[in-house]
Amino acid sequence: MNSQLLFIVLVVVFLLSGIRIIFEYKRALKFRFGKFIKTLQPGFKWIIPFIETIQVVDIRVITINVVSQEVMTEDNVPCSIDGVVFFKIHNPEKAVLEVEEFKFAITQLSQAALRDVCGKVELDTILSKREEMGKNIKSIVEVETKGWGIEIIDVKIKDIQLPENMKRMMANQAEAERSRRARIILALAEEQAAGKLLEAGKLIDQSPSAIKLRLYQTLSNIAAEKNSTILFPFPEEVLPRKTEGK
Repeated sequence: MNSQLLFIVLVVVFLLSGIRIIFEYKRALKFRFGKFIKTLQPGFKWIIPFIETIQVVDIRVITINVVSQEVMTEDNVPCSIDGVVFFKIHNPEKAVLEVEEFKFAITQLSQAALRDVCGKVELDTILSKREEMGKNIKSIVEVETKGWGIEIIDVKIKDIQLPENMKRMMANQAEAERSRRARIILALAEEQAAGKLLEAGKLIDQSPSAIKLRLYQTLSNIAAEKNSTILFPFPEEVLPRKTEGK
């Protein structure tokens, strides 16, 4: 009786040890004595314990950071650039069987491609065209990974570190540019103001009564202070008048 109970327990343990649950966002490669059999889809699965094994692969979008790389640009400016790679496995069988540690391989390819692409352009191009630089790196990496069943979705350049002396030079350049623009704006404003004054002078010449209106406006502004005494050095009648018929 004890032997039968022991046998039943061993059978139950054997059956339970072969149960596998595969989530919807994963796929599992099934191996028997080390030989690939098939790819298991999501759901409840059972494998033969000690004979069959599985290797699970995530088919969601995966992110890999490209550590900072020391790059010498085409105009001989040293800088440190890092980035991020987004990829997705669309063929789990190839990703596992065709390359060892596909994440590590993609990381190495991305680092090499980043140094190659950024080393062929000037610093201004890297700073102003990060999106284009990322696309160039992506095109290089995806050529190599296409046979691995991996799709490179995007490559982004995250940060660009410059030497301190270069930062100071760029700051001085930006300050000089802002100063130049300010002087141009001020000159345009003075030109416009001079034009308006010229128009006002012509209008006063055409209508002498406008001088009186301007005088009264000035007196009104002075009187608003309530602490000034106004003296007229000449009577109002001496102001120019418009002659009839003219």
